[in-house]
Amino acid sequence: MTHKPRPRPGTPHYMTEDRVELQAMARQFSDEVVRPIANELDPVEGQFPEELVAQMGELGFFGIMIPEEYGGLGLGVFEYCLVAEELSRNWMSVAGLLARGNGMGGGFTPAQEARLLPKVATGEYLGAYALSEAEAGSDVANIQCKAERDGDEWVINGTKMWCTYADMADYLVLFARTSVDPDPSKRHHGISCFLVEKERGKFPTGISGNPVKKIGYFGWHTWELSFDDFRLPADALLGEEDRGFYLAVSGLEVGRAHTAARSIGLAQAALDAAIDYVHVRSQFGHELADFQHLRFKIADMAARIAACRQLMYSVASDIDTGNRCDKEAAMVKYLAGEMSEYVTSQALQIHGGAGYTKDFPVERYWRDARLTKIFEGSSEIQMRIISDQLLGR
Repeated sequence: MTHKPRPRPGTPHYMTEDRVELQAMARQFSDEVVRPIANELDPVEGQFPEELVAQMGELGFFGIMIPEEYGGLGLGVFEYCLVAEELSRNWMSVAGLLARGNGMGGGFTPAQEARLLPKVATGEYLGAYALSEAEAGSDVANIQCKAERDGDEWVINGTKMWCTYADMADYLVLFARTSVDPDPSKRHHGISCFLVEKERGKFPTGISGNPVKKIGYFGWHTWELSFDDFRLPADALLGEEDRGFYLAVSGLEVGRAHTAARSIGLAQAALDAAIDYVHVRSQFGHELADFQHLRFKIADMAARIAACRQLMYSVASDIDTGNRCDKEAAMVKYLAGEMSEYVTSQALQIHGGAGYTKDFPVERYWRDARLTKIFEGSSEIQMRIISDQLLGR
């Protein structure tokens, strides 16, 4: 950057000079670095190059929410979402990579924070979640993977699903059942959390995996993992034994705001592509931009994006100030995911047959946007949360 960006006249008060500068830096990195990598690797389902991860670490992207005392930027969820939106404008997977650093240290002891967070902030120590199972997605309380104590060790047996980046991560946050409460209303009791430190690019003895055959979200593998008498030392337990459920759900508001930001970034990219396309494509002697139906379609897309963005800013601000916003976080995740699929689909339609090819990135936005209605809690789960808050369980 050769100059410090300043807020434009009329910029909302919450977009401070520091936030404008961070947003501009993320946008420049996204356009100059992420876009060409995405255009090259997404069509062939390639994996992130190591240089990309290193560059993100140098810019401090993995430590946005890590305290300055540990080498992070010491910022909040608002800034985290600003960067996520800009990265998603070119490849949602890279915005997802942000979460392999920020927010992955929940449950670390003070000693672990001092030892590990400085490496997390630079991207040297990135994590992956081993939480979901075939029968335990949004129903986290149904976890069946077992951890049994054997002297000074834990022995893990079971399977996990949807473990994105599990192979390249330096550690896994593993949730397993250590006991069973006979009371059906307390199914969430008895789940514990473990830190599984590993070598990047490999699985340790006792863990094996198969990549999931996805239709999008490329750049990294998502795994089905099997744990077969996998052994961990007793001190690998994160937090209190049998209290892992609370650790699993403690960061949901941040995850939903982050997913909303990714949804918005995808939709903005699709809108920008559609605007460019209607100016270069002509039919019946006129640019597509001259046809009122398409003009109104683009106006509608832009309005939906702007509405979701403002709600996302509000939710991020509430999280940063400590205000309870589980209902609002569910709302923004739901609305932004639904909006993103709609807007990217409309952009593809505007491109006509060209949109249904890999010659234009709009098909990538569309494929990835479809996932935003599923992960971090499906749209149906968000509606359940919202309705329970409004009407009672």
